[in-house]
Amino acid sequence: MKTLTVELGERSYPIFIGQDLLKNAELVAPYVSGTQVLIVSNTTVAPLYLEQVEALFSDYEVRCVVLPDGEKYKTLEVLNKIFDVAIASKFDRKCTFVALGGGVIGDMTGFAAASFQRGVNFIQMPTTLLSQVDSSVGGKTGVNHPFGKNMIGAFHQPECVIIDTNVLNTLEDRELSSGLAEVIKYGLINDTPFFDWLEKNIPAILARDPDVLSEAIERSCQNKADIVAKDEKENDLRALFNLGHTFGHAIESGMGYGNWLHGEGVSAGTLQAVYLSALLGDLSAEDKVRIAAIFEQAKLPLLPPSVKDMSNEKFLDLMASDKKVQAGTIRLVLLKSIGEAYVTGDYPAEMLAQTLTEYR
Repeated sequence: MKTLTVELGERSYPIFIGQDLLKNAELVAPYVSGTQVLIVSNTTVAPLYLEQVEALFSDYEVRCVVLPDGEKYKTLEVLNKIFDVAIASKFDRKCTFVALGGGVIGDMTGFAAASFQRGVNFIQMPTTLLSQVDSSVGGKTGVNHPFGKNMIGAFHQPECVIIDTNVLNTLEDRELSSGLAEVIKYGLINDTPFFDWLEKNIPAILARDPDVLSEAIERSCQNKADIVAKDEKENDLRALFNLGHTFGHAIESGMGYGNWLHGEGVSAGTLQAVYLSALLGDLSAEDKVRIAAIFEQAKLPLLPPSVKDMSNEKFLDLMASDKKVQAGTIRLVLLKSIGEAYVTGDYPAEMLAQTLTEYR
């Protein structure tokens, strides 16, 4: 087992990475407060791992909530199902919520924990590659709104993150590739050696080599933990994690939540950001080719979907609903080179329009 730490002073917490961690009750016990535990999962993950995780809390009063699986259910209406069980079970302010699932479950459980009785503890047990390397770390929680992804939420840090790499053996190939979009992101924004390593090791990750997977997860989590420690609430540096996300969220929303996986939207959105970076004269032709090649190697889409009613105007309107918009300006994460990203709202509007027209 490997242990990383998200350094946030008194609110610092560990990330545990290893095999069979969902069977280790001694590992979990120090991070449970009170005597009541609410486990939140979904209809895909619960049949595989819920009974196993319930056994970790045999000395506690345990309740379970199994939500429908999918991004389209990441709503306030479905979130209420968590509150219904917690309130009906008379859970108190010392209870602990446990998120057992992918990014949707982690985000919703975290937001429920942030909101229930104005804040209770929670533990992340991510079961997809994407949630293991990204959404489970850093305390971003929330739900979607029809007009924008993750527009309603809170920053609420977990007590710990328990990453059992064995659960990836039951993950669908498409979901594994989706997670790779976030892994590649870390190499692109600030870790060139990691990007170089990924170029050589994507096939081994797709083949689910346990040692290679573990290293990819560890290096991704370390990258995220380092930046979160410096900028917990995304005032500046943490915004770099949004490479490809403003474009990607527009794709997800425009397609209808769930038709494209988050990592698929991020992949195509990153290539749009790459195209714009090259138009601006920042990114070299060589880097542009390498970036497209690694996403293709990861079996991810390079182009946004061709949808008849997805006009440039609609695309821009969806981008304008993004959380990163400030004073009406769409702020984008762009690249100067592989390993060097920056955030800007200072780009010619016609070049963004050209990107949406030509990179489709």
